[in-house]
Amino acid sequence: MTDYCVAHRGFSGIAPENTMAAVKLAMEDPYVKWIEVDVQLSKDGVPFLIHDYTLNRTTNGRGPVKDALWSELSKLDAGSWKSTIYSGERLVTLVDFLIAVKGRLLVNLEIKTEANKYPGIEQIVIETVRKQGMEKEVVLTSFDTGALRNVRSMDSEIRTGLIIDGRPADLLDRLRGLGSDFLSISYRQLTPEFAALAVEAGIQVMAWTLDDARTMKRIADMHPDILICTNRPDVWRETFIDKRSVRSSRFGLFKWGRK
Repeated sequence: MTDYCVAHRGFSGIAPENTMAAVKLAMEDPYVKWIEVDVQLSKDGVPFLIHDYTLNRTTNGRGPVKDALWSELSKLDAGSWKSTIYSGERLVTLVDFLIAVKGRLLVNLEIKTEANKYPGIEQIVIETVRKQGMEKEVVLTSFDTGALRNVRSMDSEIRTGLIIDGRPADLLDRLRGLGSDFLSISYRQLTPEFAALAVEAGIQVMAWTLDDARTMKRIADMHPDILICTNRPDVWRETFIDKRSVRSSRFGLFKWGRK
């Protein structure tokens, strides 16, 4: 078994997404090898973690993310919406996030942009990753193919990946044209045949976002190299590790250890 668990926005099934609480909870699970987070820019150019283009859903702020200064953003409550347990949880800068996970988790860092919403975001993200010496630990992904082309023109070594909720016939050709070797794709678009073709072409495939055991098992059975992206690493562990550990203890057929 080689498919690994990717913590979607951290362990976001329990802790508030894209916060240090969710990141730390993901790092506590020995079977989480990857983490997926989203990066945008403050009005004054500070890269930080947040998914939505507005502050409304996951903070006590209001309005577009891009219109707020970091001095304002850093004071927002990004945890109470999830649970009173996380009241006062703050937004996290990309620098602080990278420092926390360096050497511990591989990172799928989604550049959240569209229609040139954040001019220069690619260069800022690349420079931030470089300063931490994490070029080999990070893949930069995006729905925006323009952003991926910008990354490739700025740094020919850092990995890039396309995010897509579809499976056009020329998808593998598109990836080659982008110089990308990573595909972040909705699990609903995957088939065993396509997964095999992608892996054979040297593409690392991540399926998103799976939170129930039955779907995880079905997707994992398509190919052992598929990364499973989930809000619930605990469900992943129960599906692929705990049940097999019980079988091993009963029958002595398998040995399971920390990957």
